[in-house]
Amino acid sequence: MRLVVRTFSELCLTVGTLIVLFVVYVLYWTGVQAESASAGQIDTLQRAWADAPLAPPPAPGSSSPPPAPETRPYAPGKGIAVMYVPRLGKDWKWPVLEGTGPGVLKKGLGHYAATARLGATGNFAVAGHRRTYGDPFKDFPRLRPGDAVVLTDGTTWFTYRIDRGSYRTLPTDVGVVAPVPKPLRKNAAGYDGPGRYLTLTTCEPEWGSSHRLIVWAHLDATQPVTDGRPQALGS
Repeated sequence: MRLVVRTFSELCLTVGTLIVLFVVYVLYWTGVQAESASAGQIDTLQRAWADAPLAPPPAPGSSSPPPAPETRPYAPGKGIAVMYVPRLGKDWKWPVLEGTGPGVLKKGLGHYAATARLGATGNFAVAGHRRTYGDPFKDFPRLRPGDAVVLTDGTTWFTYRIDRGSYRTLPTDVGVVAPVPKPLRKNAAGYDGPGRYLTLTTCEPEWGSSHRLIVWAHLDATQPVTDGRPQALGS
């Protein structure tokens, strides 16, 4: 009997240690990994922009024809932009990579591959973890209508303004990332026609994934990066 009790006690101690190690991994180590990976992605983007900058749009009033829009597909798993959301903190910034697979979302935010390009007509839709891997969207429910979501591709700043925040729905509600976002619930406000939209998605509840939280925004302003930071980001 004493041997059974001792064996059971040792088993409980082992299981308890494994649980503690798992919690440390989820709460701390994935964050360390994500911080390093996202910083690396941003550094890679900035170096690529410096080495081969895209042609910026012409200045207002210029007689020069606008450059042809970029139509090449985004490369899967590669960085395409950096996102800033002032509501989530003055130091909040995350790279946006192409795709939404688990490996991509460990490094930053993910662009839904079938949705529009940044700044283009349609819906530029982005997913991010709410918890683990740096908790990029931990404070997602704090987003409010009128909040700015600012992105840059290295030549242009794109400032989107949130129209509706924290719409809760099911993972099967694919209309939220349609070119003209349309929620599943009939009484939920979507959009009536084509525009330049942004959709952000994350998991709900905070430590689960049975539902999704959604915010929608419209493109409010653009400006060349040579003009400095947009007003939404302050000085």
